[in-house]
Amino acid sequence: MEKPEALTGPDVVGTGKYVMKKLPEVTLAFWIMKIAATTLGETAGDLFAQTLGLGYFLTTIALFLIFVVTLVIQLGSKRYNPFFYWTVILSTSMAGTTMSDFMNRDASARYLSIGATSLGWGPQGLGLGYPVGAAILISILVAIFVVWKFTGMTFVIRDITTLRGEALFWSAILVSNTLGTSMGDFLSDSSGLGYLGGALLVSALLGVLLALVPVPVVPNVLLFWIAFVLTRPLGATAGDFLTKPIAKGGLDLGTMGSSAVLLAVLIGLMGYAHIQERRNTVPPGEVVAGASGTTRS
Repeated sequence: MEKPEALTGPDVVGTGKYVMKKLPEVTLAFWIMKIAATTLGETAGDLFAQTLGLGYFLTTIALFLIFVVTLVIQLGSKRYNPFFYWTVILSTSMAGTTMSDFMNRDASARYLSIGATSLGWGPQGLGLGYPVGAAILISILVAIFVVWKFTGMTFVIRDITTLRGEALFWSAILVSNTLGTSMGDFLSDSSGLGYLGGALLVSALLGVLLALVPVPVVPNVLLFWIAFVLTRPLGATAGDFLTKPIAKGGLDLGTMGSSAVLLAVLIGLMGYAHIQERRNTVPPGEVVAGASGTTRS
């Protein structure tokens, strides 16, 4: 008897060992949720750092600690849980927003919200600038992938089942989201394209990646990671477009209102993903852990 196609949650490997999936399948719904989470990460990060006046330094520390907590919960989970997974993605997006701002910006007034005269306690930016900040983050991301390569573990996320593999995956996610924020802010603030122009450029690049998917010589894993980085500046420019003043090319919806709407959308998408996961997952008791990987009749 052949292995059932319904095993999209757990996986039965060739040795007959039953392996519980920890990460999601990469589908259209995955990318929609990724963009929603990264856009919310941008607006929420700005909400805490700028609107509430906590500043980049304190907010970065607080959001990084939240990332650690959500990551511990995700790593402790025995199987893929959409709420756990996407909460970590959201926490990396929020932390990545303020980490990028802290690296690239300085304490000058041009980075303050309208009406604000200062931000919270501590240094408010290293002032490295977007090119230098991006170069540092790219170097860190490449180093993570080099280490990952030498471990011999897969880059295909649906096949990552070990703690070490997940740790490398989430390290790459945090750095890529921080890098994506830097890219998005550069496109929005410094390139002259503006928020809408930056979003259109990134969308066009994602379209090119989509066109390359059927090309045999281009590894899909490489396309995935490039797309993962690029969806972050798309979220960053979309978030800025929603929140920034009309005079700066935004819709002036504010960080609080935009974050509330985006959070509601993301929670709804996570609920839908949870329902789909329950429908598609075969309970462990229905699988015989034998070499044939057959189901009980």
